[in-house]
Amino acid sequence: MEPKTAPGRCHPLGATLTPDGVNFTLYSRHAEGVELCLFDRVDAKPAHVIRMEERTRYVWHVFVRGAKAGQLYGYRVHGPFQPEVGLRFNSAKLLMDPYAKAVTGKFRNTDNRLLAYAPHSPGKDLSVDGRDNSREVPKSVVVDDAFDWQGVESPAYPLEELIIYEVHVKGFTANPNSGVKHPGTYLGFIEKIPHLKQLGVNAVEFLPIHEFYIEDFLADKGRTNYWGYNTIGFFTPESSYSTGRAPGCQVTEFKTLVRELHRAGIEVILDVVYNHSGEGSELGPTISFRGIDNPTYYSLTGPQGEPGRFYHNYTGCGNSLDASNAPVVRLVMDSLRYWVEQMHVDGFRFDLASVLGRDENGGYKRTSAFFTAVAQDPVLSRIQLIAEPWDIGTYQVGNFPVDWSEWNGRFRDTMRRFVKGDPGMAKEMGWRVTGSADLYGDDGRSADNSINFITCHDGFTLYDLVAYDGKHNEANGEQNRDGTNDNSSWNCGAEGPTDDAGVLGLRHRLAKNHVCCLLFSCGTPMLLGGDEFLRTQHGNNNAYCQDNELSWFDWEAARRHAHFTEFVRKAIAMTRDYPILQNRRFRTGEDPDGNTIPDIAWFGPDLKPLRWNDADCKTLCYMLDTPLLFILNAAHTMQPVTLPPTPRGWSWYRIIDTSLPPPQDFAERGREIRLDPQDAYLVNQRTTVVLVGKKPPPLM
Repeated sequence: MEPKTAPGRCHPLGATLTPDGVNFTLYSRHAEGVELCLFDRVDAKPAHVIRMEERTRYVWHVFVRGAKAGQLYGYRVHGPFQPEVGLRFNSAKLLMDPYAKAVTGKFRNTDNRLLAYAPHSPGKDLSVDGRDNSREVPKSVVVDDAFDWQGVESPAYPLEELIIYEVHVKGFTANPNSGVKHPGTYLGFIEKIPHLKQLGVNAVEFLPIHEFYIEDFLADKGRTNYWGYNTIGFFTPESSYSTGRAPGCQVTEFKTLVRELHRAGIEVILDVVYNHSGEGSELGPTISFRGIDNPTYYSLTGPQGEPGRFYHNYTGCGNSLDASNAPVVRLVMDSLRYWVEQMHVDGFRFDLASVLGRDENGGYKRTSAFFTAVAQDPVLSRIQLIAEPWDIGTYQVGNFPVDWSEWNGRFRDTMRRFVKGDPGMAKEMGWRVTGSADLYGDDGRSADNSINFITCHDGFTLYDLVAYDGKHNEANGEQNRDGTNDNSSWNCGAEGPTDDAGVLGLRHRLAKNHVCCLLFSCGTPMLLGGDEFLRTQHGNNNAYCQDNELSWFDWEAARRHAHFTEFVRKAIAMTRDYPILQNRRFRTGEDPDGNTIPDIAWFGPDLKPLRWNDADCKTLCYMLDTPLLFILNAAHTMQPVTLPPTPRGWSWYRIIDTSLPPPQDFAERGREIRLDPQDAYLVNQRTTVVLVGKKPPPLM
């Protein structure tokens, strides 16, 4: 029996469940007709095809009475196939709803059936493939938004209190030695939350968990897109991270993960990719946007006679979404609000965010339509907004709007070069340690808007940074040509694995130095997941296609390197023990709190003013008004350091000396080691020392 229908409403976009049925809407300005296809089974032809007769403000809509949660559906969109002017309609191809909240599985280009053109035709993308693919492709799923949050709310930390942990949902528990019941899934992640609690992080930044497409060239080589920066569903949790118990179960399972992280006092930040879609270039698959309204969603270009055939490629991924176009801005804004309001996430890190600031002419503007929309939105203007402030054509570090934080690439580069002993880094270190006021101090932002990091998913892990001089990406199948050659790494005397105790000890020391630089500098620190136990990718600095033990967390290694995890745990705890380490103000050497002590005082090993312009200045000393004294010695020689006097009746105590073996390298709170003598400290080569001034305990 054919379902009963009514005209329905033109809003909201997507499939909206009501007590009486489902309202279906689809935006397409250039379509000539749209059919809603309803399915009873994933692998079947449509059970019902409903022509959507109503169109309001370019939104096609119909209400299907009696339709329920779990209904499978897709669209066929009719219109001209004229790729040279950007029109790529092909009604033989079943299309995913851009607003779908779940899909039934992964899209795979079996027998090229996702292509709207005939790949072996001399005309390539100008040809037409008329094969029906409705049986093979995954279906969109109608989702009920109801969920039992059990009264658990976000911890809602201020930015300056965050310790961010960048992590891959699957990679966290995919290794069999994780010991979880559902490895590599949203539910499996929950079982390892105690590790995060014990470590002390209070925010996770998930690599993309939107439904993504695995590029054909990777599938053809037997590889995959592990990182997931190839989104096709901006409202859809990645299906492969679910248990697969039922169509759409990924929604409930992701919400369960968010709830349990919040219950543990951990915020959730999503890495999102709104700069391009997984449909790739003109030779890519037609999954959704391309077949629904190609000129609306994408930034198109082309030569005379073919002005819309090709795609602007600001991302290096084959296409760029047109963030200057109102329907695209609406799509992104609706998606963001959905993840905040329905999924309860706390913020977003925007991949290649400068693409979202490009205008209709391709130039970057911090007053772009997208940035303006976000600033005015009552939901989005109150959450964490973090930009990756570059794309393949522009570098905009320090140039985002006032309500945005940024991944600080300058911090990463400076710390790497300083710790390995490069000359001439003193002045740059001064800026980075004090919050990067040269980047964020003139536009209303604070030091906490600098997201400080030394390693992230894209590049070496912390251990590989101190164990390899060069990349080793042979496993990616591109003859080691992929991945950057600019790593600012040093192997400490041997490339990769070694039994040399001296080399291994130096690596651990430098890794601890990096942890200190990251956590004790002014700004919001982000730790790469696994760095706390020296996770290695064996020198691969571009493991985007390695969904295997190369990328997965090795929990046996976590047990072997528990001493390093303990160092990181203590360092995180210290940022809370000493609130001055979470001060959101830039450190300027002035006296903002009026106690006659500057917020930071710099000096050299001889207590004389620091020689900022001396290329050989590799030992930096600075004191905060707690007082905490930091000595950063990147020199390859020991350095005697003259200590400033403490207040009368006080003494200097050692908290950290990274040259010492664990656990002496980091004293527990209340068990710091009183120095003798009090006026000098001999700092070992390539070592970080942290001292605290305090009154000695009374004699018993």
